[in-house]
Amino acid sequence: MINLKIDPEFQSQIPPLTDDEFKQLEENILKEGKLISPLIVWGNTLVDGHNRYEIVQEHPEISFSTMPLPFESREEVLAWICKNQLGRRNLTPEQKKFLIGKQYSVEHRKPGGNGNNQHTAAAKKTAPEELCQFDTIPPTSAEASIRKQIAERNNVSESYVVRSEKFMRGVQIMDQMIPGMQEKILSGQFKVRDADMHRLARANFPNRKQIVHEILHPEDRPAPQKRIYGINYSALEAVVRRIQQDVDFLMKYLPKVPDDAYVK
Repeated sequence: MINLKIDPEFQSQIPPLTDDEFKQLEENILKEGKLISPLIVWGNTLVDGHNRYEIVQEHPEISFSTMPLPFESREEVLAWICKNQLGRRNLTPEQKKFLIGKQYSVEHRKPGGNGNNQHTAAAKKTAPEELCQFDTIPPTSAEASIRKQIAERNNVSESYVVRSEKFMRGVQIMDQMIPGMQEKILSGQFKVRDADMHRLARANFPNRKQIVHEILHPEDRPAPQKRIYGINYSALEAVVRRIQQDVDFLMKYLPKVPDDAYVK
């Protein structure tokens, strides 16, 4: 049997099957006695067909073939995986958003896309906790073109593509801090707000722990501040309450003045 290398990053882009789906796939393969479609590989690394490969490892009698594709970089492999998975009809909204975000991220950073600009070169040398600083870099024309292509291909807006990249980064950070959270979020088992994932993607490393805590424990979130026409009404209400408390205190402890004291 051919021993293929499993790349964790490649595999993590592929939405896992449910137990019932995996069992059904296994039954179909055993019935056929072989893999009908070849496994896609890059060199000796498996690109597509992880579930089928897992099954044939458990059943060495099952024959299979491989089809190598001439990718030039890891970014090309990741972009291909995302596009291939986005063709599936049974994706959850979270899985679709994550894959669009990942595809956009790798395509505008890969060589030949937008990967050779000075900002991307700097980002590659930067620690992961500092990548949030690059969110404010204006897009180049090549990056805008890639964003437009991805949006049209998936029938979404360009702003959705940009938001999806932030969502994807937030999910990945969440998974780094709590292993297993990516699968729970993308399967819909654990619901998160897009705003929280965007905030996590932008946050500096020291602030991420607090944001994750607030995501896991919404009851500990600070109360939102109301602003109308630029006025912070939450702060204003707090000041009024303090003044009222001071007035109540004075009315309670100051000596009472007779009602006719001011009558002349």
